[in-house]
Amino acid sequence: MTRLIQKVTYGAPIIVAVFLAATTGAFAQKTETVEGGRTTVTLAESFVSALGSLGVTPGTVSPTELRGAKVNFPITGGAIDLETGDGQILHSGGLSLTAGSNEVKLQSFIIDTTSSQPVITGLVVVNGKLVGRLPLFNLTPPSGINLPLKPSYGVLETKGIGVTLTAGAASALNEVFGIKALAGGLDIGTADGFAILAHCY
Repeated sequence: MTRLIQKVTYGAPIIVAVFLAATTGAFAQKTETVEGGRTTVTLAESFVSALGSLGVTPGTVSPTELRGAKVNFPITGGAIDLETGDGQILHSGGLSLTAGSNEVKLQSFIIDTTSSQPVITGLVVVNGKLVGRLPLFNLTPPSGINLPLKPSYGVLETKGIGVTLTAGAASALNEVFGIKALAGGLDIGTADGFAILAHCY
């Protein structure tokens, strides 16, 4: 546990992501405020099976809901540069992972596309103790994204974003649960999302 806290405290910067976009116009585009929306992840069967084989039970942090293989995270805010697609998208809710007496909560996700490697970070809570913010998932954009992207009636949609576990998150989870099976690059699933932009109609 001490090593995990040190890893987060001295480690990774806050980097986090969704692929949102832009409108065209006669003037340079401005950064728009994100006021709502939702990101939905369809969990990969291989990921769910891996958790089951390790005796780890997935759950949710309110208001996230898990229905079948789909888990949703409400968007609570953020900002997006409509010319470049760079932005940070904030979410409520999260996931819980429980094995025996150990519980890890991954919550308050931020999707950040301001880095060359888009990622999702989240607050990590281990057995009720807040550890800090950690890069949890790498994101792979779908093919065919062009900039600037155009919202429809103020709504930006993105589909088919690949989600994989970061090496740091895999190492931390292995330590908490006393296992060695998780590794960076593990397929978590595919994300679809829509974001509602303020004043962009």
